[in-house]
Amino acid sequence: MKIYVYLDESGSIHKNSNTKYFAVGGYFVFLKDKNKVTSFYKRINKSIKDSRNIPLNKEIKSYNMINEEKINIFNKIQDIDTFYGCVKIFEKSSMRKEIIESNIFFNYAVKILFKDCIIPLLNLNQINNDIDFIISIDNRNIRVGDLNNLETYLKTEFCLENFNFKIIYYDSATNFGVQLADLIVNTFYNYYKDKKIVKKVIPYLKSKNFRISLFPGHKIKGRIQKIEYNINKNI
Repeated sequence: MKIYVYLDESGSIHKNSNTKYFAVGGYFVFLKDKNKVTSFYKRINKSIKDSRNIPLNKEIKSYNMINEEKINIFNKIQDIDTFYGCVKIFEKSSMRKEIIESNIFFNYAVKILFKDCIIPLLNLNQINNDIDFIISIDNRNIRVGDLNNLETYLKTEFCLENFNFKIIYYDSATNFGVQLADLIVNTFYNYYKDKKIVKKVIPYLKSKNFRISLFPGHKIKGRIQKIEYNINKNI
């Protein structure tokens, strides 16, 4: 089974940053709907650019979008059959030690995201073969020497499970899946940072399609029930 995961981050974990929160997340989707999600987002993205006379090769970040544009995207995408948003929020004031190496912490954050927001939704009793997680991540904050570290780290951390991990780094300007991940993680980051920023958007998000978890602890918002599979279909 292949599961495609698209990730980005919001806020900053760097020791010199005074932001209160840091978030890692985006969405995951099964093979049958992978292209459907990105095609929907690409189409909406183009319509936004056309309406604003923005060049097609220019990336629109989530903070550049107005509420109505964000709502339109979520309304179109969140009911796609195997689309699930996932975000882990880190409350930095609760951490007892200073984060020295942000790239190492990012690896840890991705592991916690999988443990709290992705794997709990998978009904592993219905999956007999290995699960291949193909993870697409924005490369803007990754040093060249760290490109292979996350893949090795995840394989080691989940060495007792039938999970395989493949990490692919993209320039977000060229990958619509990573751009959608930016919108999702930034929306929930702002929910904790300052609810007023997203108060008009959040009510449109359906809890069955999103799972959000706060660190430290394992407090969950959104979906808690496991995903049911049709084992006769290639998902």
